Amino acid sequence: MKKINKPIIAIFMALITLVSFTECGVKKPKKVKSQLTFSVQGNCDMCKERIENALDVKGVYQAVYDLQNKKIFLVYNSAQFKEIQLHNIVASVGHDTEKVKADDLVYNNLPDCCKYRSEDDF
Repeated sequence: MKKINKPIIAIFMALITLVSFTECGVKKPKKVKSQLTFSVQGNCDMCKERIENALDVKGVYQAVYDLQNKKIFLVYNSAQFKEIQLHNIVASVGHDTEKVKADDLVYNNLPDCCKYRSEDDF
């Protein structure tokens, strides 16, 4: 019985050592809460819902779209996102921001009440 216990104990100790070294070398990304506000084009409550839902992703802690002022207020992990990525997320659902224009195909598929571009924009 002693012969069986020694190899098991040796394997167990090796695993503990391996796990402890592995955990020491792994760095978890920092959570750096930052705030950001930028302009986003939108017209109605459906726009508001679409914009806020697009930003409902891990690393964005709060996203509130002010329809009247056409601004989005964000609290997010700046170690995880660059500002331009957040603009791109909003543009990906059809809403122009101050830095990124939404793809025309996505924009054209918005409901008519959500379309905000004038003929001069084309």
